[in-house]
Amino acid sequence: MASRVCLKCRCTQILPSFKRNLATGYLQSGQFCTFLLGFNRRHIQWSTRNNAVVNQGLPVFSKNVGAMKKDQHRQSFSHQTRSYSSSQHIPHIPEQLPSDVDPLKLVEKEVSLLTDDIRKELYNSAGSGDILEPAQYHFDGKGKSLRPMVVLLAAKACNIHEGINSILPSQQKIGMVAEMIHTASLVHDDVIDASDTRRGKPSVFKLWGQRKAILTGDFILSVSSQVLARIGNKEVVGVMSLILDDLVRGEFMQLGSKEDEEKRFNHYLKKTYKKTASLIANSCKSVAILSNCSDEIVEVLYNYGKHAGIAFQLIDDLLDFISNEELLGKPAAADLKLGLATAPVLFASQQYPELHAMIMRRFNEPGDVEKAWQLVNKSDGLEHTRSMARQHCKEAVFQINKLKDSVERRGLVAVTEKILSRQK
Repeated sequence: MASRVCLKCRCTQILPSFKRNLATGYLQSGQFCTFLLGFNRRHIQWSTRNNAVVNQGLPVFSKNVGAMKKDQHRQSFSHQTRSYSSSQHIPHIPEQLPSDVDPLKLVEKEVSLLTDDIRKELYNSAGSGDILEPAQYHFDGKGKSLRPMVVLLAAKACNIHEGINSILPSQQKIGMVAEMIHTASLVHDDVIDASDTRRGKPSVFKLWGQRKAILTGDFILSVSSQVLARIGNKEVVGVMSLILDDLVRGEFMQLGSKEDEEKRFNHYLKKTYKKTASLIANSCKSVAILSNCSDEIVEVLYNYGKHAGIAFQLIDDLLDFISNEELLGKPAAADLKLGLATAPVLFASQQYPELHAMIMRRFNEPGDVEKAWQLVNKSDGLEHTRSMARQHCKEAVFQINKLKDSVERRGLVAVTEKILSRQK
């Protein structure tokens, strides 16, 4: 054990050695971004040196003051690490009272119309060709609809902030594009992972085979590009195109494992941003741009989507250990079977070092998956993963509460509650 002194109240906090090692690795890597690990605003003041700050068991870091000029332009995390001035205090985030708003009901009609519009776009492009059935297969209105729901709520909240009463047609198209990109990525993921099920039913890969599944995903992406082009906003096209770049790069990151134990978590979190959070963040950013919001509000929407997206994936990785195939709609322990070390495993590996060798060989020896499963469930890894997701949700709420009050803004707050409480 090692002690650290809080920079604000000067109290001494205890940092277990495994977290101290984790912190050291992030700092040495020189690539750590302040958003990657959640933080508690009640207890942190950034230092002007590369010191780790400990807050309730979670390491949080500052960067060298010379590198801390805040970005003044609208840029994706993919292109620039976001950081804070060393003199900037992180304000207190109060505990959010449970919301009585059902976010999906606020945009239920619009989400249903959006799904219908996607099916029409696919039909108009495919006609009665063989590709139509697999292309429309997952657009049946039975998914979680998280992404179109968040995008449409964000559009409404931004518009109310700017004095506009309804969702703009261009913003509706952003919701369509986001859902089409997401669905195409799932179709391709099932090919890569050779997965037989998706959303509780046979996957496109299972029903139509590898070649047609690949082409189906490509076709959905091509139609989404046509929808995006018709919006006619170059800035939005540029922002949304980053999503595809991030998806591919994130998939490549997932194929590799870091040999350096102390860099694995940073690698995992960057991959999580690229594969999951980028789509939500840049879609929210795009609807804010279409509302003619100020740069500050555009950044608010981007940050909300970024943190909500990371939290969503953290919970998804958690559910892989605590839920079952019937609830998930896909096989449980799927990540371990694919050789992937997610947050619960990485946290657990600091308590059970024998996991490191399994991570490096991607759990491919007999008994590795079962042993890793047992160690993760014995460890604090699940608890730490949920805690990190909670911190990201608190940050998402802090960001979105900068908008004018509206039922849609409260709906976006409620989305974070649903992320944390979901069972599938």
